[in-house]
Formats: sequence, structure tokens, C-alpha cells
Amino acid sequence: MQIDKKDIRSLSKEQLRDFFVSQGDKAFRGNQVYEWLWSKGAHSFEDMSNLSLATREMLDANFVINHIKVDSMQVSTDGTIKNGVKLHDGLIVESVLIPTETRTTACVSSQVGCSLDCEFCATARLKRMRNLNPDEIYDQVLTIDQQSRQNHGHPLSNIVFMGMGEPLMNYNNVQKAIEKITSEEGLGMSPKRITVSTSGLPKMIKKLADDGVKFKLAVSLHSAIEETRNRIMPFTKNFPLTELRESLQYWYSKTKSRVTYEYVIWKGINDDKASVDALVKFCKYVPCKVNLIEYNPIDDGEFQQADERATNSYIAALEKNDITVVVRRSRGKDIDAACGQLANKS
Repeated sequence: MQIDKKDIRSLSKEQLRDFFVSQGDKAFRGNQVYEWLWSKGAHSFEDMSNLSLATREMLDANFVINHIKVDSMQVSTDGTIKNGVKLHDGLIVESVLIPTETRTTACVSSQVGCSLDCEFCATARLKRMRNLNPDEIYDQVLTIDQQSRQNHGHPLSNIVFMGMGEPLMNYNNVQKAIEKITSEEGLGMSPKRITVSTSGLPKMIKKLADDGVKFKLAVSLHSAIEETRNRIMPFTKNFPLTELRESLQYWYSKTKSRVTYEYVIWKGINDDKASVDALVKFCKYVPCKVNLIEYNPIDDGEFQQADERATNSYIAALEKNDITVVVRRSRGKDIDAACGQLANKS
């Protein structure tokens, strides 16, 4: 029965080489299979055309490839593509291809559902069912790379871990996936083109710094006033802003990589002068840039996009203090593919 078979992608290249030797075959067969699994993204052993039929049958008798399947695909009027990705156990996550004139970005998920409880995010309403394995994360990226080539004529240029889940609560698997994505034996992408976005877990941010990661760090901040942040992101009661600040200072001292703050402005929540002043102050602790993100409603009225005046107040105050600020207009809203909208409605 298939459930007894091991997923072959859980083996390292050395383990694959050893397996072939144990079968009385040459070790280099392991290299061939490894290349098929990762850089060529083979979905089945039948695809491995440079292996003999007997070898493919032997692999099929011993292993499975738990490859993801695109269960549904929606295309936005702006060219954004949202994939409903079915995992080997039938669970579904979502990933998004976001095109601009010059590049394509993959927004990938790291958990089925989410461990956190941010009030404004649709994904947070799904309980966390499990962490994604490294190969499941890798497959999302590979799929979007293929979609980018087919639809836009060029390979994927950037990756953001801003889909479903909190990446730092699936730290080891996210790290392993990024190792494969950046490896020459995988997709060979530069880690500088990868951004991992966290809601702000100080202990894990320090671990990133200690591990010497080369990717970029983004933090979903949304308020630099403790009381407001705790109200909209209740889990942050356990992670005060002072601890977050200290962990980000530690991150910068170790990596010399500036932090990006993701920040949504809501009407009546953080659109006042006190909120602007608090953000400016927080930004001075560590070199950073701020992405002001357009809010995408998730069916209820508590959270409403602030008006343009509030956005302009933030921009003016940040620029006056020489803090880089970018306004991010959401894409894929018509297919619920924008920030905070990934909730497996299908």
C-alpha cells in the first residue's frame, strides 16, 4: 500500500546514493534521481527518462513523490494568478503569482491555516492544521516559476513568504525549502530575492540572525502603540514592542540587513497623529523601510481602509525623517488573492 512508502524527497542526495549502492547499483544514479526531483521538478518516476524501466519500477515500489497539485487556478484582471494547491493528504493552501511590468513575485504559504489570531486577516480564521514540508513549499515556488515563464515570458524574480501561516512557526521547514530554492541543484535563486515576513516573534528573529540567513526580513507591524497592536493582533500580548525592537536591533547588528515594516492603515484604528508619531519613533531604532499596504476587506465592517489623507500624513512624516516609504497597491483583489485575503473560500 502506498501509505507505507517513504516520500523520496525526504532523502538527502547522500541517502539516495547510499540507497542505490544498497540495491547493487551505481551511486551516481542517486545524483540523477536528485536532479529529477529538485531542479527538474519531476512529478512521477515515469518522468525520469534517463533511468531504465527496471530502475523506475524499483523506485516506484519503494517510494512516492508527494507532489502538490494545482486544484484550482484563478486569474485576476490585473494578471495576478491565485493557485489553490492540493497537498498529498487532501488539504489545500493558496499561493499567488503577482506580476508587474518588470518582475514576477511568488507569494507562498508555509502552514495550512495559521497559528496566530490577527483580527484583520482571513487566514487567521482558519485553525492551523499543520506545517508545510520543505518540498511542499518548494513546489509552490516551482509551479509559479513555470506559470511566470508561460504567461510572462521570464522566470520568477522574487519570493515572499506572505501567504498562509506564520513562517517562523515552521522555521526548520522554511529554512530547508529556502536552501533548496537557492541551491544550484534546486532553482538557483539568490537569497536576496527572498523575503520572509513575520508577525514579530522576537526569539525567532534572533535565531534568524544567529543562523546568518541571507534572505530579507519583513515584519507585520501595523501599529507601534502597544495597546493598539495588542487589540488587532492579540497574540502580541506575549511579545511586547520592546522585545520586538531589541530583536530587530540584534538582527541588524548581525546581518547589516535593513528591516521592512509592513503597515496597513485603518480608519479609526491607527489613522491618527499619535499612531504616525509612534511609527516614526519606532523606525529610528533600526535601519528600515516602510511598506504602506492597501487594506483588503474580509467581509466585515470593523476594519476599513483609511482615507488618502491618513496615508499622506504617514508618507509626509516618514519622508521628513528620511525613512523610505512605499505605498503598495494591492493586486488580485477581484479573486481574493490580495494581502490578508487567503482563506480557501473555494
